Amino acid sequence: MADHQTSPLLQDDRDGVLVLTLNRPDALNALNAELRAALLAAFKAAGRQPSVRAVILTGAGRGFCSGADLRGAESERDFRSVLAREYNPLVEAMRALPKPIVASVNGVAAGAGFALAMAADIVIAAEGARLVPAFNRIGLVPDSALARTLVRAVGRHRAFEILLGERELGAAEAQETGLVADVVPAAELDAKAMALARRLADGPTAGIGLTKRLVNLSEDASLTDALAAEAALQELAGRTSDHAEGVAAFSEKRSPRFSGE
Repeated sequence: MADHQTSPLLQDDRDGVLVLTLNRPDALNALNAELRAALLAAFKAAGRQPSVRAVILTGAGRGFCSGADLRGAESERDFRSVLAREYNPLVEAMRALPKPIVASVNGVAAGAGFALAMAADIVIAAEGARLVPAFNRIGLVPDSALARTLVRAVGRHRAFEILLGERELGAAEAQETGLVADVVPAAELDAKAMALARRLADGPTAGIGLTKRLVNLSEDASLTDALAAEAALQELAGRTSDHAEGVAAFSEKRSPRFSGE
């Protein structure tokens, strides 16, 4: 593992829970090219590692992620290329990862940082955390699937107001709108995120991955297509060892001991 003082992304595997920490605290964890590449590689690797059964994404210092590094190299302004080659594959890798991702938002999440948090499967936040669209302030459009995510989460009109009204969403308001699952005191955030990720990691990993796939498909599917996807994925889930264990535990009136297979 790279030195913690210099690596833009810290990785800590805690018995099946992979903790990814954005590590550019002096820049509020702004996403430069090195950090984006490290994140993409980490999520792809997590998909290949059976030992990883859940992921926590958080930030070092006082912020989660302030978005794109506006002070970065001139190449950062080649927007179409950077989005196509780096940001978009990162969001797609997070959504495609067949394991749950918990975003632990410890401070400001702005611009692409807001989108990064929303690409996770469950979001929890510290009481002082803020979700800030930010794009309109610098004359850009939302990227990293943020507009799509907000429209599906809160509706077209509310999404437009959030994106162009440039109101910072506090943690409590974000929870009220359904973007954040839980809000806790900052001192309790790490423990809460780990408890949640641990519960997910101890669950039927294959089934959770298939459920995530079904949720992704259901965003755009017709009723007929959604029902067909459910049937196909239920067939796969029914073949897993965890399904057999779940049925056995139910019959024996005990807690299941899922292996993740």
